Amino acid sequence: MPPAPKRSRARKIWTRALAALAVLLVATVAGVVVAYPSLAATTCPGCYGLTELRPGVYIERDLSPQQRSQVSQTVGAATKRVETFYGGRKSSPSLLICATEECYQHIGGHKERGIAVLNRSVMLSPRGLDAVIASHEMSHVELHTRLTSGAEVPQWFDEGLAVVVSDDPRYLAPRTTGDRCLVLPTAPLPVSLDEWLSTASKDTNTYAKAACQVDRWLRANGDRQGLESLIQHLNTGEAFDSLVPNRAPDHSP
Repeated sequence: MPPAPKRSRARKIWTRALAALAVLLVATVAGVVVAYPSLAATTCPGCYGLTELRPGVYIERDLSPQQRSQVSQTVGAATKRVETFYGGRKSSPSLLICATEECYQHIGGHKERGIAVLNRSVMLSPRGLDAVIASHEMSHVELHTRLTSGAEVPQWFDEGLAVVVSDDPRYLAPRTTGDRCLVLPTAPLPVSLDEWLSTASKDTNTYAKAACQVDRWLRANGDRQGLESLIQHLNTGEAFDSLVPNRAPDHSP
């Protein structure tokens, strides 16, 4: 056996190493909480003052019965829209719902009405507490859950599809119309997230243009069946651009 002093020295080295590792871990977690509060909040809703209304749905504490009922109705209606469009759901995002701006800012929200976080959770502000906004964000999560093996879609398609799924009247005409387009795209639409955010901040019709292009593509390709086929092709490694053109549609529905 080695002499006792060597064992003691080795023990001290391991103790110091573990202590340093613990400090590093705490610092890393603290850094994530400060830099990415939305990620931290979706990981631990209770740490941000949210309580579970029902499995997967977290709300501010002390909401009135009327507010709790509104949240339940919104979640139910949004879930139905997503399930109806996709023919069921494969995703089950956690929903973090705020009734006050203070709550939304606390969990990392900004000026948006709602946002999908890492395609696994959805945060809703008090301005986004309705079925349209909720189903829009839930559509992002559902689509990306169905995409596998690193398959991706451009941002214009992701956003346009979410508008169609949510049936947002701000950007699409009623379903009873022959052509739902309110604004025709006149040039290729933004592909990356950065391009999308930049363009949408300057052109308020960006969502309507993307919705027009996606809705026309869906109608020309069998609606849900066309989308399912597209997802299958993408999951086998085919490039999106070879399957769906990014161009302004013609003026016929």
